[in-house]
Amino acid sequence: MTVTVNTVSAEGFRHSVQIDDHELFADVPKTSGGEGTAPEPHDYFDAALGACKALTLKMYAKKKDIPLTGVEVEVTRDNSEEQKGKYALHVELTLKGVLTDAQRDELHRVADRCPVHKLMTTSDISIETHLSEGAFSQ
Repeated sequence: MTVTVNTVSAEGFRHSVQIDDHELFADVPKTSGGEGTAPEPHDYFDAALGACKALTLKMYAKKKDIPLTGVEVEVTRDNSEEQKGKYALHVELTLKGVLTDAQRDELHRVADRCPVHKLMTTSDISIETHLSEGAFSQ
């Protein structure tokens, strides 16, 4: 899987984001000089956590025959201290379906074990950036 990001126009900040057969867009807010026409990168970071929790819960419930009919995940960020290395995400889960207290507790525990949550909280991530060579890189 490769993610490819390309500038849409030389004047603005809007970019297309191609992920396999899916196209998304990213922009910066108007307050930062963008047009605000699409989510900013931080939004996608936060959304990845919410989507992973919802999908993990649905898959787990299906596997364990837990009558979960839906999940709502609300992710709120506090990036007020991001420059100091602190980025806080607050997650509120709404579990839908006729569930026992034990099932709700089990799903709550599972939500914090979704792959993206673990990636964000326990992984040592390495990023290497290289310049491409060729006619278009000049």
